Amino acid sequence: MKNKQFLNQLRVICGANIRSINANIMYRWISKFQSYPITVNQKSAMVFSPHQDDETLGCGGMIALKRSLGVPVEVVFLTDGRYGRPEWITPETIVEIRQKEAVNALTILGVSSSEIHFVHQLDGSLQDLPHDERQHVVNQLVQRLQSFKPGEVYVPHRKDVHGDHEATYKLVQEAIAASGIQVELLQYPIWMLWQNPISFNLKFEDMSNAYRLAIDSVKDRKKQAIESYISQMSGLPDGFLKRFFLPYEIFFKH
Repeated sequence: MKNKQFLNQLRVICGANIRSINANIMYRWISKFQSYPITVNQKSAMVFSPHQDDETLGCGGMIALKRSLGVPVEVVFLTDGRYGRPEWITPETIVEIRQKEAVNALTILGVSSSEIHFVHQLDGSLQDLPHDERQHVVNQLVQRLQSFKPGEVYVPHRKDVHGDHEATYKLVQEAIAASGIQVELLQYPIWMLWQNPISFNLKFEDMSNAYRLAIDSVKDRKKQAIESYISQMSGLPDGFLKRFFLPYEIFFKH
């Protein structure tokens, strides 16, 4: 029994190490050879985040840079994040904790609480919403888009290997079409580079139209914002988190 447990633990450790190495190689290859440099601009931005922390991991540098220039940024959270929790915290308690952590993180990045919105869908439900509920969510997103009229919209990558993330992309894409506004759509990877190199689901064209944003001047602020998600840090692999502390953020336009 002890040998079996040891082997299982070894597999987990080895798997995480392999994913970390692959993700690091993919990230560095994209950022150095497969992406175009961009600089922060004056376009207002709306960030759609499936869970409380995705926005900071994927876009924290961009948010901080825009806010340092006084550019308006709003953030919309689609789910309540209830299943991203340590075992000893109940789902009901973690919902409140993660909302507070989100407000704290975004305050560090320069976003006020009045620019933060929670849609409150059940964590893990976005891919399988009944038709009426899905339409209700889309309508909420349309209202937010029409009210704010962003110049840019940020969403998780359409192949981010997570049901809520990929569903967020589809819901936002549908809402943009229904809103009637013209806006530039940028996709930020969270799990894509961590999961896809193992599953081989990532194709070369999925990594085309990549852009890198230098965030050196706000890197420490982004790190502080990430670390303010105290409830989430112990549940995320170290190798997974390291990429988000690097001096570039990667976005895709498709």
